[in-house]
Amino acid sequence: MSVKAVSRAVAILLAGVTMSATVHASTYAYVSNADSQDISVFSLDKSNGALKPVETVSVGGTVMPMAFSPNHLRLYAGLRSKPFGVVSFAVSPLDGRLTELGKAPLAESMAYVSTDASGRYLFSASYGGNLLAVNGIGENGVAGDVQQIVKTGPMAHAIRNAPDNRYVFASVLGADAWLRLKFDAANGALTQDAAPAYSLPAKSGPRHFVFSPDERFVYLIDELDGKLHVLAFDKQRDAVKPVQTVSILPPNFSGDKPWGADVHITPDGRFVYASERTSSTLAAYRVDRASGKLTRIGTYPTEKQPRGFNIDPSGNYLLAVGQLSTNLSAYRINRETGALSALGQYPVGKGANWIEIVEFNGSND
Repeated sequence: MSVKAVSRAVAILLAGVTMSATVHASTYAYVSNADSQDISVFSLDKSNGALKPVETVSVGGTVMPMAFSPNHLRLYAGLRSKPFGVVSFAVSPLDGRLTELGKAPLAESMAYVSTDASGRYLFSASYGGNLLAVNGIGENGVAGDVQQIVKTGPMAHAIRNAPDNRYVFASVLGADAWLRLKFDAANGALTQDAAPAYSLPAKSGPRHFVFSPDERFVYLIDELDGKLHVLAFDKQRDAVKPVQTVSILPPNFSGDKPWGADVHITPDGRFVYASERTSSTLAAYRVDRASGKLTRIGTYPTEKQPRGFNIDPSGNYLLAVGQLSTNLSAYRINRETGALSALGQYPVGKGANWIEIVEFNGSND
């Protein structure tokens, strides 16, 4: 790293430590563009949802999954081209810009990355390698070497810690299984349960999942059958029970087969959204807060082959990209109904597939 880059990284770290309440809240969006091998950075105007380009950062590989550290001062970007690795960036709370701090190897081509609640460990799931892995993260927030590999059934797709950080859950698409693994936060070790936490019907293809903000439910999307599952989550035992299964397909779906991708929930837990790639649509649902059950609000066209989207921390805006589009679409979320209204499109790179959004509010989150 150059002297200039080191100086900038130090400045960013100090800025993150010394931010005061006098700093205006700022929101930034990060889009990974696999085929362009770069990350598009935007600032988001919370008053109207308008995006302004900040910079485009070259990553030097097929960049796909990304994840923030718990304090949002680090961004981890997984590379799915050889050599497989993860790039650690410092995130400037002042202007959203990224400064590369280091690269580390990943165990395989990883479809998903996330951190534990402490930010000391990086989890990853490999679709092609049929495995989960753990990398350590240093005190400086830079991801280090692989320290554990856990073999799974075919096509592991996502991995996330439970809210209490005692367990980690992982979806395995080819095994139609949602796994539970005991997590030792002292050393980062995972121990897989003998049986899945939840078994799905054959050829469901479980993919991404999210916990509700109140930690009472899990929403799990399938890739292969066009379904979205509602699971009641017992946070005392870190166990689930099925509540409901709904379709993510538009009413007039005419494709050869469903192709579910991503799922997100608003910060207030009132609305859930899912993307379907064959029809290039977003499905919106209202959440019954007592039961967790979903009621369809509507279906909205979006960018072609929408592998990734996300919701800003205010819950007012949804941003979506498509792997076969070079635009990002921005939508306003109606806070009363959950309906989406299109706000505009913005240029991104080729193969756009993942969005992370962060807000710095002056208290250093």
